Amino acid sequence: MKRLLPLLMVAALGGCAMFGKKPAAPAVAAAARPAPPQLVDAGGAPIERVPYRVGVSSVTVEQLARQHACAGQGAGLVTEPGPVEVYRLQCADGKVFMARCELRQCRKM
Repeated sequence: MKRLLPLLMVAALGGCAMFGKKPAAPAVAAAARPAPPQLVDAGGAPIERVPYRVGVSSVTVEQLARQHACAGQGAGLVTEPGPVEVYRLQCADGKVFMARCELRQCRKM
């Protein structure tokens, strides 16, 4: 117990020089990853990738898509959240279903 008290005091006051050092970083260069290829459409224009975001009307748009023969999951919000929102859903057959929702009232675009 008598030896434990001085060790605790040293640790509380900043510790020993051995504990303050950070290990040296290895001198291995990080392997550079090649950039993913840019997607382009048939005309050569670049295709922008939009991250998937859930909105307040995502489930409503999925149900609306099923009524229009589009079997898919994950209606993503394309615009910023607000009173008027646009959603995008990828159908199982490869088509894209778009819907516009104004104050949570959604219609097919």
